[in-house]
Parts: sequence; structure tokens; C-alpha cells
Amino acid sequence: MIQKGKMNFWQIWNMNFGFFGIQFSFGLQQSNMSAIYKFLGADEASLPMLWLAGPVTGLLVQPIIGAISDGTWSPKFGRRKPFFLIGALIASLALVLMPFSTTIFMAASLLWILDAANNIAMEPYRAFVADRLPKDQHSIGFLMQSFFTGLGITLANFTPAILVSLGILAITDKFENGIPTYTYWAFFIGAFASVVTILISVFTTKEIPPSSEELEELLEKKKTPVVQRTFTEIKEAFINMPLTMKQLIPVKFFTWYAMFCYWQYITSTLSISLYNTTDQASEGFSKAQLLTGSLNGTYNIICFLVAFALVPLALKIGAKGVHFVALILGGIGVFSIPYLNDTTLLFHLYNPFGESIAITTLFLYPVGLGIAWASMLAMPYQLLAGSIPKEKTGVYMGIFNMFIVIPMAIQVVSMQFFVYDWLGQNPVNVIRLAGIFLIIGGILTLLIKVKNKNELVS
Repeated sequence: MIQKGKMNFWQIWNMNFGFFGIQFSFGLQQSNMSAIYKFLGADEASLPMLWLAGPVTGLLVQPIIGAISDGTWSPKFGRRKPFFLIGALIASLALVLMPFSTTIFMAASLLWILDAANNIAMEPYRAFVADRLPKDQHSIGFLMQSFFTGLGITLANFTPAILVSLGILAITDKFENGIPTYTYWAFFIGAFASVVTILISVFTTKEIPPSSEELEELLEKKKTPVVQRTFTEIKEAFINMPLTMKQLIPVKFFTWYAMFCYWQYITSTLSISLYNTTDQASEGFSKAQLLTGSLNGTYNIICFLVAFALVPLALKIGAKGVHFVALILGGIGVFSIPYLNDTTLLFHLYNPFGESIAITTLFLYPVGLGIAWASMLAMPYQLLAGSIPKEKTGVYMGIFNMFIVIPMAIQVVSMQFFVYDWLGQNPVNVIRLAGIFLIIGGILTLLIKVKNKNELVS
């Protein structure tokens, strides 16, 4: 029987490698979906509603999959790994089909499928770390996921620019639906990464079989219909929610509302502030799309570079302090984006367009955002893993992720129906709002009550 003993660095690396493929897929969405919608004829005001797939599928899928996986065990396939595989296979199919979208409805429908598949794979992955690693290795386990999140999204964001800069594809090459050729190839690469990386984790890491007592409990649970059992467990988990989770809800609201604003409107903001256009048929907008990938890739490089540094830092000043500082830096960085278009710079950066453009100062904001992103992806989960019962890991991780997707859903509805108008229908103001909300999230972190600074890094 496999014991829950300590794993070495490379074992933890292998068990989390599949997270790379999941996050490569998310990275493609973040940097390309707004542009794809606009290539298919969407206007700025309709973008938030077209992004609704992510929060709604996460809200529905994550707690349900978490509860189901808690009550699952197969001697051949395990508890969490079947969900990794199913999610990865469906996601890869959606990624292949996405660039062939001929209508906004088709692209939005595929995004719903893609987000559902990624959530099926991702939620059990969070529980997998808590299942497989002893408590004192939870930090390294979740921060390894932050590392692969940063690395996966980085490569996803840079892939289109790399294909163009190497001369493999031209920036002007497009298919009949108006979507650039480099977008097609980036999504094909993402489909390959989604499946292959998950397979590596599945074949290199074994799950811990339940004890005889746990197995008996699982068999007893299966006497109850799966739908009734699932929703009963979700209801009970809500009723008995740990105080730590409750304290983090307002923090997560402002931070994830901000990130959805950023992902939706960064391309349009760059197009306005650097190229003075929002016309999706213009070369300036195509440049802004590629630049979005480069900038998002940069903040994710920062994410995986600083991920492991957060462990000793959290031990020294506490995870609460780390999260506060990280969100403040991220908020300042995002708020400054519209002002980072100065043409008087120390040097100019060579870029895929064969010209020198003033983006040196623009690459300063991803430093703050990358630090904030690394903290957002690790610290809350690390804290949660030590405060929930072992047998409820999956359902609580799913519920915790609901407090990511609920702010996103609220952002979509509020942005669609009044916030965008209130901000003068200007994407630049949406980005400024995102920066302010990250700062508010950082301030609210200080309200979390802990016994001592090290309690959050147990």
C-alpha cells in the first residue's frame, strides 16, 4: 500500500506537470478570446457577456466534480486521475475547433465546452496535492502548481509572437473567418500540450488507496444516488465552512473581479493607448493582440520565477503579509498601464513587427502583476488545505473555487449592463478599475484574523 510520505522535488514536479497543459489552455483564452470575438464581429460592449462561460461553468462544475471525486475510487484508475484525463481530452478537442469558428455563437459555445473541460481537470488537481502530500509539503505542492501556471500561460501567450518573429507565419496571414493563422497554430499546440502533460502526470504518479475504513465509507455512500449524495455533501460543506474560507471571500471577490476586467480589456486598452485604434481590421489592433500575449507572458514569467520564493518569505512575514504586499504591487502595476506609453526611453525593444516601438516602460507593470498572480494561485489554497477535513478535500476545493468564479460572473453582468457605461464605454477606464480593485483586495487581506503569522503557512 502506498503511504502518504514525503515526495522529492521531481516527484512533486511530475505529479503537477499536467497543470502545465491545463494552464496553457487558460492562457490561450486570456490572450486571444476577446480578439477572436472581435474578428468575428463582436463589439466592445458585448465582450463581458461573451466571457460568461468561464465563471458559470466553474460555478456549476467545480463543486460538483469535487464532491463526486471525493466519493470515487477505482483500483485501476484511482480517484482524481480519471477526471484529469476526461477534462484534458475534451479540452484538446475544443482547442482544435476554436479557430475554425465562423460565428460568435460557435466561438462562445466552444468556450463553454473548453472551460467546462478545464474545470473538470483542474479542480481535482487541487485536491490531488492535499491527497498525495503530507501537510508540511502542501506549500511546495501548491507553489509547484503556481510555477506551472506561470510557465503554461507564459508559453501560451508568447506562442503567437514566437511564430511570427521566427518568420514561420506572417502577421497578415488570416483565414476566411478573419482569425490570424498564428492563432490557429497556437491553439493546435495547446491541444497537444493539454493531453500530453496530463498523461505524464497520470503515468508517473500513483494515488494513495483508501484505507479499509475509508473504503467502507465510500461503499456506504454509493448506496445513496450520486446526485442526492453530491448535493447533500455540497450543502453540508457550506454549512460547516471553515472561518478561514469565509475571511478570504471579500479578498477573492475584488482580486478576481479585477483579473476578469484585465483579461477582457487589455488588448483594447493597448490598441487605444499605443496605436490609437480599436478597429479589429487594423494592423494596430493585430499588434496589440500580439503585444497582449507578450505582456501576459511576461507577468507569468515573473509568476513562476517568484513562486518558490514566496515559501520562505511567507514563513518570515506570514502569508497574510505576503498576499497584502503582492496585491498592492499588482494593483499599482495594472493601474499604471494606460500611462506606460512614453516614447522617451532608455532603449527600444526589437519585436516581431520588424520595427522599434516604445514598450520598455510598458513591460514594468507585469512585474507587479506577476507577483500578485503567484500569490493568488498559491497562498489561499495552501491556507485552505490545512483547515479542511481530509475526506472533504475535493468538495471544499470546489467551493473555494466558486469564490473565484462568482466574482467573474458578477463582473460580466455588472460590466455588461451598467459599469461599462458608467466608465464612459472606455476600455482604458476598465483597466484602471482593475488596478484599484486589486489594491482594495490587498487592504482587505489585512482584516483576516490569524493567531500568528506562521499559521497561514502550516
